[in-house]
Amino acid sequence: MERDVRLLPKAHLHLHFTGSMRPTTLLELADKYGVHLPDALTGGEPPKLRATDERGWFRFQRLYDIARSCLRSPEDIQRLVREAAQEDVADGSGWLEIQVDPTSYAPLLGGLIPAIEIILDAVDSASRGTGLPIRVVIAANRMKHPLDARTLARLAVRYADRGVVGFGLSNDERRGMARDFDRAFAIAREGGLLAAPHGGELSGPSSVRDCLDDLDAARIGHGVRAAEDPRLLRTLAERQVTCEVCPASNVALGVYEKPADVPLRKLFEAGVPMALGADDPLLFGSRLAAQYDLVRRHHAFTDEELAELARQSVRGSAAPAPVRAQLLAGVDDWLAKPAG
Repeated sequence: MERDVRLLPKAHLHLHFTGSMRPTTLLELADKYGVHLPDALTGGEPPKLRATDERGWFRFQRLYDIARSCLRSPEDIQRLVREAAQEDVADGSGWLEIQVDPTSYAPLLGGLIPAIEIILDAVDSASRGTGLPIRVVIAANRMKHPLDARTLARLAVRYADRGVVGFGLSNDERRGMARDFDRAFAIAREGGLLAAPHGGELSGPSSVRDCLDDLDAARIGHGVRAAEDPRLLRTLAERQVTCEVCPASNVALGVYEKPADVPLRKLFEAGVPMALGADDPLLFGSRLAAQYDLVRRHHAFTDEELAELARQSVRGSAAPAPVRAQLLAGVDDWLAKPAG
């Protein structure tokens, strides 16, 4: 018998804002606002996606943009975060860092600063309502000008006392050089925020190295392609840089053909800390606990190894010491109980 991974305390460090939406909520909001959803978003099954070429990535982004266009009011934002928190609690999450590029929501929410404040209010409300500590990683878009990223970094630092803990860089890592965003990340780090750019998913190990060398990343969003470079694996292990690995999305986007191909075991055995994440459940069809199930089923991780992955997620988080201690003790308790 196996222990229930939903009862394993863990931290969730890679969850995108619109991508956290329940499919049923998207259908209701689209109906409310008269938004026509393509079949890929209404079929009840995750859409067939391959983002390894430009056309596939464009399609993925288009679906995401359509879903985001259904978030038009503070009440919609409140609902999204509340439901994401409820899903996380059901999956055993004891700490959630949700990632958002507020510029994408600003046009429908009255501007950039109102958008940030609406999002942070929703996070605070959902956290109080569910008991789940939630924080925010504000992410710049690497398809936009680096000056935009600097503006966002300054705002992220300004709102550090309202729940912003990190600064990210998202969208197609094959576009825009990491070093172009070095000043934005310096602003964020100087303001006490954790640097967590995307790298090593659609691009190879060099994109991970760029995140380390140019952005002084403390965490890497994805990072799985580091497995192709033994020296880079050693660097990540030595520096204890956590990779936010999202196995279901890696397969859905065509980075790997099947779950068994995701190099989780290679990263784990090299000593690279990992935090399993759901990325965009709306588009990939699986939430946090399902990632642990996938690792168990396709990579033969034992309960002891799954517990270590949960510990690594907690250690890689921005959670304060008391929360970390509570979650780590919970992991030990999970292991101490007999399976079945």
